[in-house]
Amino acid sequence: MKIVKLLTGLLVVTTLLAGCSSSKQDSNSSSKNTESTTTSTEAETSKAADAEARVVEHAMGSTTITGTPTRVVTLFQGATDSALLLGVKPLGAVESWSEKPVYEYLRSQMDGVENLGIETQPNLEAIIALKPDLIIASKLRHEKIYTQLSEIAPTVMVPEVYVWKETLDITGKALNKEKEANDFLKTWDEKTAYFKEKAADKIKDKKISIVDFRADHARIVYNGFAALVLKDMGIERPDSQKGSEWGVMLQSEEAIPQMEGDIIFDQTNLTEGENITFRDKWVANPLWANLTAVKNNEVHPVNSIYWNAGGGPQSAMLMLQQVYDFFGVK
Repeated sequence: MKIVKLLTGLLVVTTLLAGCSSSKQDSNSSSKNTESTTTSTEAETSKAADAEARVVEHAMGSTTITGTPTRVVTLFQGATDSALLLGVKPLGAVESWSEKPVYEYLRSQMDGVENLGIETQPNLEAIIALKPDLIIASKLRHEKIYTQLSEIAPTVMVPEVYVWKETLDITGKALNKEKEANDFLKTWDEKTAYFKEKAADKIKDKKISIVDFRADHARIVYNGFAALVLKDMGIERPDSQKGSEWGVMLQSEEAIPQMEGDIIFDQTNLTEGENITFRDKWVANPLWANLTAVKNNEVHPVNSIYWNAGGGPQSAMLMLQQVYDFFGVK
């Protein structure tokens, strides 16, 4: 009888232990299933984000881009500068206007990037061979080949090559890097605000002229790249040098008085001998000597790549630093 009771007790304990074990296994299994479901959901969400289609408005209309492009081609200098700033190295890019094939300030970021020829006539066969998933171009340079480019890959275009903030904005949207682009612009606003505060007394009542001597003409920049940067920094321009156009070309030395300003920044590319020859001829004219900036020894050569040719956010920041240095802002 005692044996029967003992066996009965053992059977009950065994049954209880089996139940607990089964319950624990069910609990672990449920937990693992929950973790697996969560991980799977996160992966699916990430995958969905990568595959998300968005419409980017640009100078030629709108373009649908799916996910985050990785095989990118840039067809003007500001686009190359912008893409690199946002952490995307193009597969191919057009060559620089000087310091060929790549501007020195970008060279360390461009290793292995294929040269696609000149900005005004990029090599379409080379672009096709790269199999890009995004092309960034400009209406000014590439309007006539927009259809061809769009048949190769989704293509976005900015209106002008010198309006660098618009270039950065469209590039950021196209590359799915809007946050990075906005972060840069926030930093830019902080730096320009700081300059306006610290240099207020030095720039007060000063009118700044920007000139550029080429092989066969001279230029005054009204609303070009450098002018946009100076405007952000609170630097005033002569009334005669304000306008909606990028600037004006001067063919005759009789137009030298149009360069009038308290300070003249000369963005001539001095790596080109013909530019220097032309400039030397003009500055020898008595009309040049009559300019206020010349009389006060306030004509200052600046880096033509930063002030003009670079056309992107990185060159804008380098130009800003030169202006900081010029006015002694630390």
